[in-house]
Amino acid sequence: MALQLYIGNKNYSSWSMRPWVLLKQAGIPFEEVMVRFDSFDVNSVFKKNLRAVSPIGKVPVLVDDGFAIWDTLAIAEYLAERFPEKQLWPKDMKARARARSVCAEMHSGFGALRNHCPMNIEASLPDVGRLIWRDKADVRADVARLCGLWSELLAAQPTGGLLFGNFTIADAYFAPVCMRIRSYGLPIPADLEAYVARVAALPGVKAWIEDALAEQDFVDFDEPYRLGR
Repeated sequence: MALQLYIGNKNYSSWSMRPWVLLKQAGIPFEEVMVRFDSFDVNSVFKKNLRAVSPIGKVPVLVDDGFAIWDTLAIAEYLAERFPEKQLWPKDMKARARARSVCAEMHSGFGALRNHCPMNIEASLPDVGRLIWRDKADVRADVARLCGLWSELLAAQPTGGLLFGNFTIADAYFAPVCMRIRSYGLPIPADLEAYVARVAALPGVKAWIEDALAEQDFVDFDEPYRLGR
């Protein structure tokens, strides 16, 4: 039985994007199960559909022959063990530890960037981004940390152009951040803009973006800055 990945709307769901891109870019076959956002109320269609596979009722959820994994880091680790030939983590032990560290930092940190710049791939919000940048010191701090982290990792890579040279879980993990930077026009150095462009051009990321742009859903609670498309 093929792996199943339960995801939310591609335009908005940054958590869903990570494992989907990881699977797609690594060439691991899977079945996509879209559970569109209607509400996060306990009795919403979204919650009811997800509770059938996950006790917490959130996306993403990976199901492997009836076994469900519902945390993005847990999904990434499971896939790395399930498909060791794909080398989803770096080969080098110290590089692996660093990759896990930066993914964990992304998983639990950057709260201001997440809150003030929710992922919205279809939207172009540079004016909003300029106001956020002017008024939100915590967003500026998050982006400064992000730039420091990326710069350090990229400087250590002689080839490949990604955070650990070739594509790894870390690049999948930061792909939604790249989408935020693009949508809100957040200022970053030119070499890091080039990294964002390289991530956006990865076949797995490009496929997600194309699907997000094709969606016709407009979800009010995911749109703090727009009244319509």
